[in-house]
Amino acid sequence: MRSVIFLAIAGLSVFGSAAAQNNKPVAKPLKLYVVTGGHDYHMSFYRVLDEPGFQVNLRPHPGAFDGDLRKRADVILLYDMAPVKEIGEQGKKNLREFLESGKGLVILHHAIFDYLDWDWYTKEVSGVTQDPNRDRSRPDYKHDVSLQIEPTAKHPVLSGIGPFHITDETYRGLIIAPTNTILLRTNDPTSDGPVAWISPYKKSRVVVIQLGHDEQAHLDPNYQKLVHNAILWAGGRLN
Repeated sequence: MRSVIFLAIAGLSVFGSAAAQNNKPVAKPLKLYVVTGGHDYHMSFYRVLDEPGFQVNLRPHPGAFDGDLRKRADVILLYDMAPVKEIGEQGKKNLREFLESGKGLVILHHAIFDYLDWDWYTKEVSGVTQDPNRDRSRPDYKHDVSLQIEPTAKHPVLSGIGPFHITDETYRGLIIAPTNTILLRTNDPTSDGPVAWISPYKKSRVVVIQLGHDEQAHLDPNYQKLVHNAILWAGGRLN
């Protein structure tokens, strides 16, 4: 049996009750569909999702893209790492229909390596793939790197976020499309440089954030703010 974990983020009923007493309209919760599988992750990841106003549905592979996703979510957040064969032709169709409907997508950390053999997804949606000519004698990643992160654009996703330090995993050997709008960058030599961007996809709002390996990132308030902003913007709640 496929397991589906539904997380109702604490605080929605409290806010709704208070708003009703004050005759104020109750904000509709943002339906966030979180896809996992194919890569281990720290339980601290769930702290990143703990935000009043998010209604979170956690769905692992296989079967993450079964059915009409447009009815289930306002935003899909990918924290998986899977080949395209994992989702199959029907799953590809469902995900594409979701994005073409104008609903949002947030891609976090190891999910950058999702579906690398699906050209439509890498070229149009994520704006990133792996460099086949990378130097395989050098590691493609490094853990526990102390990074200085610098904003490189003005954008709602960066609301309330300035330069910051974070300890995280870095990646090298990625091809990051020149059509992406780069939001954040590091000069650390273990990184390709860009660590957050808006993809060139025009039919929906797509945010890619390379940061987010373990609790050192998950519990960082700047990271939490960044992810929350990305979800809200992708869902049309932040402009």
